[in-house]
Parts: sequence; structure tokens; C-alpha cells
Amino acid sequence: MTTHSPDRQTFARSAPVRLWEDGFALDPYPYYDALRAQGPVGWAELAPGVPAYVVTDRRAALDLLHDTETFSHDPRPWEATVADDSPVLGMMRWRPNTLFADGAAHVRYRSSLIDTFDRIEPHDLRARVHRAVRVLVGRFGPKGRADLVDEFARPLMALVFNSLFGLPDSQSVRLDVALGKMMEGGAESAEGEAEFGGYVLELIAAKSEQRGDDLPSRLLDHPAGLTPEEVTWQVFLTLGAGHEPTANLVSNALSRILGNAQYYSTLTSGARPVTDAVVEVLHHETPLANYGIHYARGPVSFHGTWIRAAVPVVVSYGALAHFAEREVATDRHPRDASHLSWSAGPHACPVRQHTLLIATEAIERLTQWLPDMEPVVPRERLTWRPGPFHRSLTSLPVRFSPRSPDQPGVPS
Repeated sequence: MTTHSPDRQTFARSAPVRLWEDGFALDPYPYYDALRAQGPVGWAELAPGVPAYVVTDRRAALDLLHDTETFSHDPRPWEATVADDSPVLGMMRWRPNTLFADGAAHVRYRSSLIDTFDRIEPHDLRARVHRAVRVLVGRFGPKGRADLVDEFARPLMALVFNSLFGLPDSQSVRLDVALGKMMEGGAESAEGEAEFGGYVLELIAAKSEQRGDDLPSRLLDHPAGLTPEEVTWQVFLTLGAGHEPTANLVSNALSRILGNAQYYSTLTSGARPVTDAVVEVLHHETPLANYGIHYARGPVSFHGTWIRAAVPVVVSYGALAHFAEREVATDRHPRDASHLSWSAGPHACPVRQHTLLIATEAIERLTQWLPDMEPVVPRERLTWRPGPFHRSLTSLPVRFSPRSPDQPGVPS
């Protein structure tokens, strides 16, 4: 990285692209075009008065994600510049966990997470997903209609993750609602952050008193010697990162599958694996669209843009997918067909295989239960939740032949 002083041109910036607008949720692609028009690194706002650099070029993204000397994940210098009621603080505030750590602290936190999740057997995780699908489809199957966001994808993740973290099904709605508020980064963000924080604090307090066969108990007993506070924030991260993006991955994939009758028939007949649909979403409509947030340790020139310290540098996975898809659509050979939805470098997602298993098993099981699902609303008329960070449907209404759990042929 070069660190020479910038000339006047490097300070000249376009008006920030406002990723908090309602229009961004409706159709983010013109916003990505506006960012790319500024070069590999664009200038945006994550919330009113909260500027950020946004990386829309794959090479620049990879350089950022692998450069631990120039960039840090510690947001505290930035936090000192932001109002206490900023709606994006819930997603960006420093906490002692792997997401916001560098160096030895990051290795310690990350290794404890990997060790803990590695103890989850695939067959056990699969069984938890199957049980959750059965519970949910048992609720809406007899009606012949459902919203696959509010009645399936989101509550499914709450059921699965609550079971992994040692909480009863009755707590699932509370988890789902709190995370939804926090993720959208709007007026209810602080309330959602507080509700989710209270949820996790209660969980760790209970596990500190009495261990169980669950992830928080394993973290508390890990050889890394994490304090209860550190375990609290590790769980805060993994519950949030596990629930929201995975729910969005499932609903985004279902919207693509059900909007294409030929595609759906190949999946339900077994001619094409569900994994194809899930990977397609990761390539073209990744659920965590703008994140991977870094901060320059000092002023630096990066891919033609002068980056100030204490200003977020965000990776736009959504923009990277958009421009890669455009290259394919225009018969241009893509420079690299692989996606970056799992991020890259030292902070790449440590539990991608668990996420893929949950998403594919959930969709496979649902389509086995209800093989004749069809969308009520065409895909181009579906609506999306606001917020700068995610690509998340508000609803996905479908209809199907009513089925009850006791009918012959229903999956066990």
C-alpha cells in the first residue's frame, strides 16, 4: 500500500450514494452502478450522516480482505465520531469477539468458535433442521398457503439455532423479532440490539450456572479460557450471523426456485440438487450484501482513492455479484466466477459448511412436504426489507395443496 500525500483530485468526491434509502431496498442495482462509476472504491452513506467507502471491485475487495497490516476490524476510533443513536451501531459497534478483533485476539476467538462448531455432527444438525421443518409445516401445511419468510425461513432459523444454543422453542419468536429490528438499521435498531443483547445475557447467565450439551456451554469450557463476557459476545455474533443471513439465503433461494417452474421441477424430481439454487443465490443475490467492514489504521491510498482513518471501508458483496452477473450476461468471460459471499482472508466465514447444510436441508425437506408450491406474487413484484447491510425479502407468499402431518407419504 502506498501512503503518499494525496493531491487535490483524490479528495474530490461525488455526492454519497445513500444506501439507507427506501429505493435501495427496492432496487439496489442502480446504487451499485453509481458506486462503480466512482471507481473501485465508492463513497456512500450507511445512514444519514454516516459516510463509508464501499468497495465494488473484486481485486480491491480481495486486497482489503487479506491486508491485516493496513486495515483493522476494530471500529472504536470510528465509534467516537458517531452519534450514540446512530441506527447502524447495532451492526457495527465494537464487541470483544472474533468479528471485531485483530491479531492474536482474533485467532483466540476464532479458534474457539471453530473448535466448538466442529463438534456438531452433520447428522445431528440435519436432524435438527428436519425437526424444525416438520414443526413449521405442521402449522401451515393444512391451510394450503403460507408466507415462506415469516412462517418458514425466519422461524426455522430461530428453532434450529435455539436448539444448538440450548434454549427452548418457546424463545424462538423473541430471537427472530430482536434480530430483525437490529439488522434493518432503522428507527427500531437500538431497541432490537437491546432486546437481542438481553436475550444473550440471560442465556449465558443460565449456562454459567448449569452447563448443557450446547454451544455456549462448550465455549465456556473451551481451553482458550474465554471469560463469561467474551463468551457472551461470541454468542451474540454467532447467533446473529447464523440466524439472519441463513434465513435470507433460504428465502432468496426459494424465491428463485418457485419463480421458475422448470427449475422447480428439476429440483423436486431430484434431477438437479438444491445446492445449485443455494449457490446461485450466493453468486447473484447474496443475503449479506454489504459488510466485511474494515478501518484504515492511518490515511492511505487504496486503488486510486485516498482512505481516511476512522471511516468504515465496506465490501459490497452485492455489487461484486451484480457486476459478475453482468459480465456473464453480456458474454464477457468473467475474470473470476467464484463468489465472495463467505468473505476471504483471516475473517472468512468459519462455518460455511454448517450454513450450506442448514439451507439445503431446509429447502429439500420443505419441497418434499409440499411438492406443488407455487408463488402467489411474481418475483419481480416481491418487496425487500430496508437496510444497508442485507438483501432480505419482506414476504414470500405461496399456495399449495393442503397437507397434514398424519397424511400418507409425508416425510418422517
